[in-house]
Amino acid sequence: MIQGGCFCGKIRYQIEPGNYTAANCHCSMCRRVHAAPYVSWLVVPREQFSYQQGVTKTLQSSETGARYFCAECGTHIACDNEKHPKIIDITIGSLDNPTPFSPTIEVFTDARLDWVTHLD
Repeated sequence: MIQGGCFCGKIRYQIEPGNYTAANCHCSMCRRVHAAPYVSWLVVPREQFSYQQGVTKTLQSSETGARYFCAECGTHIACDNEKHPKIIDITIGSLDNPTPFSPTIEVFTDARLDWVTHLD
């Protein structure tokens, strides 16, 4: 299993092994919520993902999208959107071992900061 969780350890999750798309998102919402130039996500079918411990807090970040994070330490874990009900995006940085999941695509590149380099 692929495992991950928040910084303080209160939230733990697992993902069934598989070949998942990894993407860098440059949208302004990701940038502001994470206080980062972009966020790297693992795109996972919802049925392949499960929380093992703890309960996340929800931030309704748009009309159709929500973000899930640890209320104790603030680590962002996931994001979903009603427009794509069968998937959940998991922050690659919250994985116990993020190394195998190198992003291969970029989304919302129209909002990419000028000083952020493009994927090769």
